[in-house]
Amino acid sequence: MSSILSERQQDDLHKAMLDYLHTNGFHKTYDQFKGELPTLADFQPDPSAKTSGLLAKKWTSVIRMQKKIMELETRLAQALEDSSHMAIPNGSSGKQSNTDWLPTASSAKHTLTGHRGTVNAAAFHPIYSVVATASDDFTIKVWDWDSGELERTLKSHTKRVSDCQFNSTGTTLVTCGYDLFIKLWNVENDYQNFATLRGHEHSISTARFLPGDDKIISSSRDHTLRIWDIASTHCIKVITPHDAWIRCAVPSDDGRLAITASGDHTSKVVELSSGDVKAEFRGHENDVEAAEFCPPHAIAAIRELVAVKAPQGAQALANQGPVFAVTASRDKTVKIWDVNSGQCLHTLHGHDDWVHAIVFHPNGQYMLTAADDHTIRIWDLKTGRCTRKIEAHVQFVTSMSWGRQVVGTASQSSDKDPNAGPRLVNVIATTGSDQSVKIWVPTR
Repeated sequence: MSSILSERQQDDLHKAMLDYLHTNGFHKTYDQFKGELPTLADFQPDPSAKTSGLLAKKWTSVIRMQKKIMELETRLAQALEDSSHMAIPNGSSGKQSNTDWLPTASSAKHTLTGHRGTVNAAAFHPIYSVVATASDDFTIKVWDWDSGELERTLKSHTKRVSDCQFNSTGTTLVTCGYDLFIKLWNVENDYQNFATLRGHEHSISTARFLPGDDKIISSSRDHTLRIWDIASTHCIKVITPHDAWIRCAVPSDDGRLAITASGDHTSKVVELSSGDVKAEFRGHENDVEAAEFCPPHAIAAIRELVAVKAPQGAQALANQGPVFAVTASRDKTVKIWDVNSGQCLHTLHGHDDWVHAIVFHPNGQYMLTAADDHTIRIWDLKTGRCTRKIEAHVQFVTSMSWGRQVVGTASQSSDKDPNAGPRLVNVIATTGSDQSVKIWVPTR
């Protein structure tokens, strides 16, 4: 069979092989191989010759090429996966729906910089394209997430600001911090700080509005939950469900219950009217950093994952309240629980460091988590499988928030651009210890 190499290429290869054998001390092999090559009987290794070290150089080039091919194959697989979640055009209008949109590495629209410390939380305004962020630099910053512009900086806290949230109408912003204060800001009056709630005896972790927006629930390192009446600014109830730092407290949709995450490695479901613990979730091997009730639209997918039958009848479904809960921990796992029995139904493994945030996708099919391993991970709730990993920040990802808002104005629409004008957009904000906030939106 004829050689695929020309005579010159063969000659260069033989010289390179002889050079390699001689340089590495394989003298017997060198002499034998040289004896089988009459045309190279007079060959002498020359460090200045072009064939000197050529074999090693070609080998390392092949290795680099193989790595590049593997990288390109990975990127292609990611692109194909991303394309499977792209919006599908509606008819001939060219408009696209992003109801099922999932973030990708390329969908980070803005990186918001300006904080001078770790950013701990982000909260979307329910109406406008506004996001508020809370930081270790003692400030809250308010941004237009659509344009990436900083609108204002709020200063009143004297230590780390740990959490922030808008009420359901977007008229009030609540913040809390390690200065033991909860502060209320009037959004419609240039974010004037109109009230300060005092009572906690140690760092405050979270502050959230209860349904109805007339009360706030807060969690603290002083081991308590406190419920505050906004009108009077008084603390109207103190609940002590843990003997350790309470990292968060999230109310249920009906405001009857709250789920906690604590440094005692547990999460608990607390009835707010009585202060009684209705369920306790034990199983994590380190501090629980985040906890969420499973929203109603995700229950069906989780039932399929854990093979739990739904109760019969519409009335049974209406009266059952939260069915499942999800917790995230420093033990690098995310666990799914039965709220009624307290049983762990499934454990999600994948993160390589502390997990800080849990967010449910609006379509009820996916859950997103964020962790100190710098990533966002997307989980298929029906299978429990991690379907995507996104390198989100260069350092720890400290929080994640999901918003759904209308952006654009009717005057922007035109026949030339059917995608212009008002549109409902899914948007995600992630915060990090790299002092940045990232905004993730569907590409148009």
